Amino acid sequence: MAIFGCIADDFTGAGDMASFLAQGGMHTVLYNGVPAEPGGAEGEDAAVVALKTRTQETDDAVAASLEALEYLRGLGCTHFYVKYCSTFDSTPRGNIGPICDAVMERLQARFTLLCPALPVNGRTVRDGKLFVNGVPLQESPMKNHPLTPMWDSDLERLMSPQSRYPVYRLSRSFLETEHPDEHYYLVPDCEDEADLESITARFGALPLLTGGSGLAYPLARLLSRGGKGRAAALPEPAGGSTLLLAGSCSEATRTQIDRFRASGGACFHLSPEQLLGGGWDFEAFWGQVRRALERGSALVYTSETPEQVRSARRRWGEVSGALEEGLASLAERARAEGVGKFIVAGGETSGAVTRRLGMGSYRIGRSVAPGVPVMIPLQAPQMRVVLKSGNFGQPDFFERAVALLAQPGGGA
Repeated sequence: MAIFGCIADDFTGAGDMASFLAQGGMHTVLYNGVPAEPGGAEGEDAAVVALKTRTQETDDAVAASLEALEYLRGLGCTHFYVKYCSTFDSTPRGNIGPICDAVMERLQARFTLLCPALPVNGRTVRDGKLFVNGVPLQESPMKNHPLTPMWDSDLERLMSPQSRYPVYRLSRSFLETEHPDEHYYLVPDCEDEADLESITARFGALPLLTGGSGLAYPLARLLSRGGKGRAAALPEPAGGSTLLLAGSCSEATRTQIDRFRASGGACFHLSPEQLLGGGWDFEAFWGQVRRALERGSALVYTSETPEQVRSARRRWGEVSGALEEGLASLAERARAEGVGKFIVAGGETSGAVTRRLGMGSYRIGRSVAPGVPVMIPLQAPQMRVVLKSGNFGQPDFFERAVALLAQPGGGA
């Protein structure tokens, strides 16, 4: 029976959270959306439900989150976590506030934390402000994010337009009686792993926490009492080629694409002009990719610079959905022709690809990078899938991921 339930705002964020829970000793299962059938997977300690609420209409996002909460409660969970991006969301009508408000109310939790920190990936909080690799959020590359561009780093200012409840910086001498509000949020400073351990020791028993994935590992250690996790035997993964698909426009992913190309990897660019201009010959494009896959691996990317994204939007309007579905259609064809290993960069792209492949739940395997695990579909345990947030991973992430999937066990 699961004891820990997480509601994540996109698929790669869910995988990020699940990887740290598994490393902390919890047998973790990731669900792509709320399962239609109750019951969960055998032996799971932690259940993570991946939604698409980061960019959904707010009412729909809140409804989906509450549906996920009730599913997790039905599994027996008593500890809950709302997982959002470690770089938060600057949009005044963003969904983090409404979702956290609704879950806090449903659980009748008086207060919870806002803790987006993930120090191992350079996301830290100091004096209530969020930093990326030591740079204030609004001065980092996230200022140009195509979906949620960042204009501030102060978490109280970021959350206040979204939430009905006040936000306070956490003092070292905090007592619950300090704040008479019906509900409220606390923002702890968090700059390293020791801070994560301290926060968990102090607040890990709360029914609800919210944040990035930084708290996942110490929470799992606390709730599993330091166990080492349990893993059922799995069949050997499918051999053969690996298809890489990149839809994120983050600076990190674009650097990883350049590095993969420079290392000799086969790369194919799929542009808005090809998809929306009526000139894309799917069969001819797939034929090129397939020939490259016969030699081992191939990368198809729609990633572009911020200037190119703005130019495409001026010409075509919103293009991200079409690009995601274009990559998903290639994944579907690859799977039909026997490809069993997929590496995907970008949260929205990962959701589109996994929906098209029809995989609804995953066991969590080894990590390629912090927060980026190998995932094994319960419906097809010979497959291996790696889904990463656009901002995660080293410059040579794609080469590392291909190499791990080629090892015995395929990273399980």
